[in-house]
Order: sequence, then structure tokens, then C-alpha cells
Amino acid sequence: MNCSYIHLDRKPNLEKEVLVTYLVTPQDGGSLIKAAENIAAESSVGTWTPVGGLSSKIFDELAAYVYEINDETRIVKIAYPLNLFEMGNLPQLASSVLGNIFSMKEIKALRALDIEFPTDYINNFNGPTLGLSGVREMMGIHDRPIVGSIMKPKIGLNPKQNAELAYQVWMGGVDLIKDDENLTDLSISPFAQRVAEIMEVKHKVEEETGQTKLYAFNITGPIDLMIKRGELVADQGGRCIMVDITPVGWAGVQEITDRFPQMSIHGHRAGHAMFSRSPEHGQTMLIVAKMARLAGIDQLHTGTVVGKMEGEASDVLPINNFLRSKWGNLKPVMPIASGGLHPGLMPDLIKILGSDLIINFGGGIHGHPDGSRAGAEAARAAIDAAVSGEPLTQAAQRCPALARALTYWSN
Repeated sequence: MNCSYIHLDRKPNLEKEVLVTYLVTPQDGGSLIKAAENIAAESSVGTWTPVGGLSSKIFDELAAYVYEINDETRIVKIAYPLNLFEMGNLPQLASSVLGNIFSMKEIKALRALDIEFPTDYINNFNGPTLGLSGVREMMGIHDRPIVGSIMKPKIGLNPKQNAELAYQVWMGGVDLIKDDENLTDLSISPFAQRVAEIMEVKHKVEEETGQTKLYAFNITGPIDLMIKRGELVADQGGRCIMVDITPVGWAGVQEITDRFPQMSIHGHRAGHAMFSRSPEHGQTMLIVAKMARLAGIDQLHTGTVVGKMEGEASDVLPINNFLRSKWGNLKPVMPIASGGLHPGLMPDLIKILGSDLIINFGGGIHGHPDGSRAGAEAARAAIDAAVSGEPLTQAAQRCPALARALTYWSN
């Protein structure tokens, strides 16, 4: 039986195969072709030694194969028969093409760059229930970025203080507020009490402004607790919950998106850089974004380019463009720019990333020298000006809070 995993003359079939692009670094002195072959074997039907049960039929139907190798770039492309994967099961997919292959001794480093899926595989997932357009419809905002804010300090406020701060930034022009990634149900801020206090303030603000406001409550935890927290938010009239997708894992994310189709699911990517930051090893944020869209996330943190987090335009733009593009029957996802943003960065941010996104401010609102409400006013004024093409210095002439922010963060 010919059990070769190398077929450089074979053309892959995206309608019947999952295609994965890897950057492969063999051990010093090792063969790229041999490393590629071992990756294809280990991630499909092979192992380290021949086994009697691997028949020609099984191999021909289920073996992955390498269809492209570039010796200069070390790019290797592998095709996986669709029958290797359980439909609708993201953890099983990850265990296959993002699993043991990263631990093999003959490989010094391995980075998964991209995964392309057959339409049949994509459409087997529900994807986002609301998606980008649903989030906009919920907010009643269609022609500008959604203005977001993170509560700061991220931990330390009690529920009443949190609600009072939420009132100030909502009244200052913020649309969506979120818990920080490490705020869940803590002694200083019990989850149920925080939800009750904030929802009371939310209703008050909506009555006073006539505008829809959202709060993304962080329900991250074991699956049973996430479900209880999500139900509590729903019972209080909340429409948005947040999940830290990397710590929770794809099983948890899929469970939550399936359980709460009426909710907008805000996906925080805390921890993604453990495996996405190295240029030689791990997986790209683009793959995370694809998995998150399959799992049903409506809003996803993707990067700012101009803020404090790593991620150049060449990294972030393809991710955002993918999230907003047509992809099988799945709805587009709303990208989120968050991390180290302040009003003075808005013209560059919107020029690079466009207006179809959520822009989250933390310190860029709460660090304003005149307080959080002034910070919210400055952020909103800066976004409105940037969208219209008006120079911020001109907008600042009628918005003292923006003028103060531009001076304060000028350096």
C-alpha cells in the first residue's frame, strides 16, 4: 500500500476538503518535506509507525495530503477530507488541525496561518444570531461606529459605583458599556447585584435620552454558571452578555450562543496572544476570528492598530474584512477596536478600519482630567467629527471636553 501524504501534483477541492496553511520550521538540519508529511499524518489517520488496521480504503478516503510546499517561505498547505470532521463541532476540528502536531519533536516551530472551509461545513453552524446588522438594529445606529466604554478601574468598584459611572458615560454619549475581562462575580462586585443596579440605571438613561443603551455583562466561568448568569441578565431585561472566548473554549462559546439566541454575544479575546503573537508558532488571530464566527459570536475584539495592543493594519484589516464579508449563510460579525484608545486617535483609527465597528474606550474616557462624563463627551465628539471628515481641532471649538482631551493626550 502506498501511504504517501505528499501529493504536490494534486489540486485540492475546497467543496470537499478543509484546507490549512502552516508555517513550518523543522528542527535544525531537518527536512521540510518530512516535517510536512508528519504533520499531515498526525493530524489525520497516521501515527509514528505503520499499524495493521490502516487499510488502503481508510487511507484513500481519510488521509490528509500536502499539496504545496515552498522551501523559501516554509509555507506548507495541507488538504483534509471533510469526513475527518464532525459537523458543528469546533473542539473536534481544533483537536485535529490545531492539536498534537504542535508537540512533535521533529518540528521546531509551527504556526497555523489560515483555515479554509467547505461551504457545507460552514453552513452546518448557526453562526451569529444577530450579527453586525442585528447589533446595529438593536442599537438604532446605522451610520457611525458604536461608541463603547469599559468600566475603569476594571476591578474595585462596587455595584452601585459601577452603575453611577455607567450613568455618567451613557449620558455623555456612549452607546455600549462592558465589564472588563476579569470582572465576573467577585466579593467587591457580586454579579447579581451589579446586573440589578446597572439595569435600573440603563432604563433611566433610555427614558432621559430616548436612545437605546447596551451593557455587556461578563458571564465568563464554568458552563453551568455562565448559563445561570445569562439567564439572570435575560430575566432583568438585558440584551448583551460577554464571554472571554479563549479561557472559556469553543465548547463553552458554542453552548452560550446556542442557549441565548436573543442576546448579542460580545466576544473578548483575552489570552489569544499566548498562541497568536509569535510570528513562528501558534495560530493567527484570523483563525480565531473564523472559529468565533462559526461559534456564533456577534461582536469580536480584533485590534486597534493605533492603540496599545499589538497588531498592525496588515493583521487587523484582513480579520475585520473577513468578519464583515459574506461567508456561507452565516451573518457578518461586528469588529471591536479596543485597547489604549483616546479621542485624538479617532481620525487615524476610522481612516484605517472604517466605520462599521465598535470603538471601545477605557482609560481614554475615564482618564479624562474632567472626569468620565467629559471623557465620554470627548470620545463621542471625536468619532462624530472623524466620520464626517471634520478636523478634531475644529470640533473641539464647540466641545470643551474634546479640546481638553486633545491637549491632555497630545503627548
